Amino acid sequence: MAKSSETFWTEDPAEGLRVMPGFQLSDRATDATPGFQGRKAEATAALAEGATILSGLQEKLFANSRSGDNRKILLVLQAMDTAGKGGIVRHVVSAVDPQGVDHYAFKAPTDEERAHDFLWRVRRHVPGAGMIGVFDRSHYEDVLIARVRHLAPPDEIEARYGAINAFEQELIDDDTTVIKVMLHLSFDVQKDRLAERLDRPEKYWKYNPGDVDERMLWPAYQDAYQVVFDRTQTEAAPWYVVPADKKWYARIAVQHLLIDALSRMNLDWPAATFDVAVEKARLAAT
Repeated sequence: MAKSSETFWTEDPAEGLRVMPGFQLSDRATDATPGFQGRKAEATAALAEGATILSGLQEKLFANSRSGDNRKILLVLQAMDTAGKGGIVRHVVSAVDPQGVDHYAFKAPTDEERAHDFLWRVRRHVPGAGMIGVFDRSHYEDVLIARVRHLAPPDEIEARYGAINAFEQELIDDDTTVIKVMLHLSFDVQKDRLAERLDRPEKYWKYNPGDVDERMLWPAYQDAYQVVFDRTQTEAAPWYVVPADKKWYARIAVQHLLIDALSRMNLDWPAATFDVAVEKARLAAT
């Protein structure tokens, strides 16, 4: 008899993935599989089993919002190009009812957005009650690419870390569980993935020549991420660094984080707001 995929989880990966005091990104392996002793086949089974669990929990979250429950989740996905943010959305988040998901991919700011505070455009897309919100890139771009590309004065960038912490605390105070994930990819694996896009015509649409320009700034981006972790890791809004060289592991790890967050809400189905017996009798009489 085939083993349950749960057999291959040797420990809760969350603690091993979470950024803790003294964390150094340069010390974190990109090809590790913390807490999981299986391989791709077992991970595929784990993802399928987890999809059923995640879908059921998300439906309860959504159902409770219709009875006044204000809780919601915001999943922030940050990474270098090709790390697999899109795959997380397609293979993990897509397992739930789409009416319960708010997904937004942040691009370069428009002229209108530049005319406002950097958090203005972000506030417009925070999830509402009962929703799982997903930011594909986020407000962290304003302290990552802005820092590396010198798009704002150093003192302004410095002030943004505090503004981000305050903003995320506002979300938490409004019953939002904030899960911040950095998909940690190696320099060599990124090269292989970019090369694959150039070798396959059906992948050309994914390739952006600017990705090579950003790749040439890899050390600066790694330093910028380290500063982000140093300044914005909080107990209430933790960062998780997920090894991303193996896409299959990154997907089950992020799925686990979502399932864990929803499980800790102790969700149940909302009670009926009407007399069930009376409604059964009324229906039977029709």
